[in-house]
Amino acid sequence: MSEDIAVAAVASDADSANGRLMRRATYAAVAVAGTLVVVKLVAYVLTGSVALLSSLIDSALDSAASIVNLIAVRHALQPADEEHRFGHGKAEPLAGLGQAAFITGSSVFLLFEAASRLWDPQPVTQGWVGIAVMIFAIVATIGLVLYQKHVVSRTNSIAVNADSLHYTGDVLINVSVIVSILLSTLAGFPYADPIFAIGIAAYLLWNAKGIFLSSLDLLMDREFEEEDREKILAIAREHPMVHDAHDLRTRSSGQQQFIQLHLELGRNLTLVKAHAIAEQVERQIREVFPQADVLIHQDPVGIVEEHHDDLAYQDKVLEPGEVPKE
Repeated sequence: MSEDIAVAAVASDADSANGRLMRRATYAAVAVAGTLVVVKLVAYVLTGSVALLSSLIDSALDSAASIVNLIAVRHALQPADEEHRFGHGKAEPLAGLGQAAFITGSSVFLLFEAASRLWDPQPVTQGWVGIAVMIFAIVATIGLVLYQKHVVSRTNSIAVNADSLHYTGDVLINVSVIVSILLSTLAGFPYADPIFAIGIAAYLLWNAKGIFLSSLDLLMDREFEEEDREKILAIAREHPMVHDAHDLRTRSSGQQQFIQLHLELGRNLTLVKAHAIAEQVERQIREVFPQADVLIHQDPVGIVEEHHDDLAYQDKVLEPGEVPKE
């Protein structure tokens, strides 16, 4: 029992440290995005570059998305309460859906703006201002991305990872804006500006699709990857007193993971012994999945539970020659 308490204490300390890291990452993202919006707005007014406008829109989106992330992360890190017994982790994918909607709407606006510039190209003025601003944006964004990746490696936060993907893309966007301005001002090719803007809009839409799908997976309680499912079953079956494991179901909710499965144990075991075996298996699973809430049901070996067959798949050890049920 003391070992379980120690494990729980370590997990609690890790959760607290991870929470602080996630909050700091959201504050840093809001600060950087807000700064870039201001400097890019000034640069757009001076240059009139639609490619720079696309970067400005992207930074405004990042700022809005980062604010949404800040609120979502603060909410997701709240402990479970009487009305939310499984915690508040769903706030993270909900924020992801909001980000996807923001990005899609603004990308469509940018496409219309770029199309009008293709029809009636406008010269880029004071291109050096735009280039200087883009270099500043690249340096600031790279610093933020490096910090966010450090936080993601420690916390595996979906919201911070989504933000990190945005800002990683921003580095490429800012480089493309520099190229666009150079082509427009030095090479005398005004069409480069709207063409690059259209490419950036397409890239943003592609990112929005990825964020939408990953958020939807979490909201719809998608199963763990098959590799992780097999790892959980292997851990359960390694115990010498466990005959088999089945009906494995998994899902994630923000930082929290949920794992439940059935263990087949000897028919003559006492309830106390069966409970002790289940606790040992649970402890071993949590060593590999420290953020998981593990729920284990004990079945006497040989019991057939037809009502559970439709909830499990390919997690039953087959006897030689046995054919899996369809």
